[in-house]
Amino acid sequence: MPTNKVLDDLATKLGEVFRSSPAKDIERNTRALLGTVFSKLDLVTRDEFEVQAQLLLRTREKLERLEARLAELQGAGRGEASAAGAPPPDSGAASAAAQQTER
Repeated sequence: MPTNKVLDDLATKLGEVFRSSPAKDIERNTRALLGTVFSKLDLVTRDEFEVQAQLLLRTREKLERLEARLAELQGAGRGEASAAGAPPPDSGAASAAAQQTER
């Protein structure tokens, strides 16, 4: 967990600075304070972030493919309806048909 690594690095550096002084208490208190602060934060590791970024990228690509396929199918549906002499489907006709079935 990166939080522990950060705390350990900070503790090591503080230990070097305060090695021969009575500041060991300050080091312990600082470590405890930082541990409390970091535990309250909603942090993720870099690896978790990268995984989510890749997942989002794949999801966007799939959405684009599905939108293109839907547009293709809608275009084909309009072409078939025109060839048969029927008017192309639109939201007005759909809502009128829905209102008739509700009555």
